[in-house]
Amino acid sequence: MEKLFIFPFNGNGLEALDCIQGQYEFIGFIDDTIEKQGKHEYGFEVFGREILDQFPDAKILSVPGSPTSFKFRDKIISSLEIQPDNFSRLIHPSASVSPFAKIGYNVLIMAGAVITANSIIGNHVCILPNTVIHHDSNIGNYTLIGSNVSVAGNSEIGQHCYIGSGTNIINGIKIGDNTLIGLGSNVIKSVTSNSKMVGNPAKNITV
Repeated sequence: MEKLFIFPFNGNGLEALDCIQGQYEFIGFIDDTIEKQGKHEYGFEVFGREILDQFPDAKILSVPGSPTSFKFRDKIISSLEIQPDNFSRLIHPSASVSPFAKIGYNVLIMAGAVITANSIIGNHVCILPNTVIHHDSNIGNYTLIGSNVSVAGNSEIGQHCYIGSGTNIINGIKIGDNTLIGLGSNVIKSVTSNSKMVGNPAKNITV
């Protein structure tokens, strides 16, 4: 069984533990914060990056990002200097992924998520529990999608986006790169890049 590290030791990483369920041998977390390193009360270990030298063939799941840092996920992930083949793809056993969907690398798909036919999930994407990505939709690289989100068919979400939990996105629209969609928003028209959308219907509050 392949060995797995999760980077960093954050909320997404902890939730990823529930998704492993025998798919990998989990070795521990990697985190740059010294105060987080060491043996955790739950029994796992949190290491510094130097541990990677001891496990050159281990797989890495890198899941940084929050509403304040989502635009910089590429820089954080690339700082690990990991080759694409060493990234994992972790899908919870209860998730439903169409055999006609395309899933990139360093992707985390959590419990209850549904990815339907012809959808494309880019690289370095996190999809939280019970989210549905409908047919022919495209999720760009480095995007984070919260829980209980519905992305209707033929929609396109750009790179470096953050889609807040409980959001609904109507079919056939495009959300530009580097966009934040607030919790529980209803997006009913296309959104330009670098927007901050909130509300029902969602409106751009970028200053």
